Amino acid sequence: MSSVVWFESYWHGVKPEVGGKGASLGEMTGAGLPVPPGFALTTTAFRISKEAVNLDAELALLLTDLDTNDTSMVEDRCRQIREAITKMPVDPQIEKELRDAYAELCRLASTDDVPVAVRSSATSEDSPDASFAGEHDTYLWIRGADAVVDAVRRCWASLFTDRATCYRAEMGYVHESVEMSVVVQKMVRPVSAGVAFTLNPSDGDRSQICIDSAWGFGEGVVSGEVTPDNFLIDKVLFEIGKRNISPKNHEFRLTDHDTVEKVETDEDRATAPSLTDAQIKAIATLAKAAEKHYGCPQDIEWAVDADLPDGGNVVLLQSRPETVWSKQQRGSTGGGSNGDFMASIVSTLMNPLHTQKH
Repeated sequence: MSSVVWFESYWHGVKPEVGGKGASLGEMTGAGLPVPPGFALTTTAFRISKEAVNLDAELALLLTDLDTNDTSMVEDRCRQIREAITKMPVDPQIEKELRDAYAELCRLASTDDVPVAVRSSATSEDSPDASFAGEHDTYLWIRGADAVVDAVRRCWASLFTDRATCYRAEMGYVHESVEMSVVVQKMVRPVSAGVAFTLNPSDGDRSQICIDSAWGFGEGVVSGEVTPDNFLIDKVLFEIGKRNISPKNHEFRLTDHDTVEKVETDEDRATAPSLTDAQIKAIATLAKAAEKHYGCPQDIEWAVDADLPDGGNVVLLQSRPETVWSKQQRGSTGGGSNGDFMASIVSTLMNPLHTQKH
């Protein structure tokens, strides 16, 4: 079996091999939703590479008797694990398949060294009982096969960030049972980006779709420097029932040298909506289609791609089950949690944008 699964080749039988993000992107592609092209490197690739250097034995020693309440212990042991994984050679046959797949993506894009997002896709992600959003690493604007191979190793290593390791322990996951696939996907150059919920997060009303949007990459929302625009749309008539346009004095844009930098927003755009009405309705239409396909409320990451023509420039980057209200409906009472909602927005707005170092 190949260690590479292209989105268009995805079927439900390979879900354990491609993790939450890989399965979501493959399923969205199969459902006819607009997804940038790409592929997933399977969990088997990670497992074979580990076994070749007997890394599991070293990991077991470092995880034995790990006290998640001891911050110094967690930091030290997780650092050692991440260093061991990032220095680990990738199995030669798997590395060849990865490089060949990246070359094919370059051919499809008609671009040498096409920029890609290299995204962690752990087997524990997007389960109905826990949200691992933001717990593992993403690397954006990666160019060249050597850089892709390196970013894959760093995604593998992010299984053992301090946060991810402690969160697994708190949720009762066995560390050895969690594996990592890695998604490699053509980058989007966003005019605006954000999230859409197929319910109203303030009260759980499923007759509405909520969209949050910011100019550019939306890192200003993640950092708290920018309050996003907010729209509520009727799920049946697609009428925009509520719109809050926030001042957006800064935005994060791509530079000519593939870095994302903070710039001041032009005065006329600072107070303008970051989405047109047509784009709002297009996002809402796609969100509803995703909810219908999956059969439950969705938390969707989207972008308006500057490289695509108007009318076809809204793309979906991820769709996963909404967890805040689904958890409340299963066991708790009371209204929505705005804090949880904003935390989910922060974790999904293409975060982090910059290469993480561990």
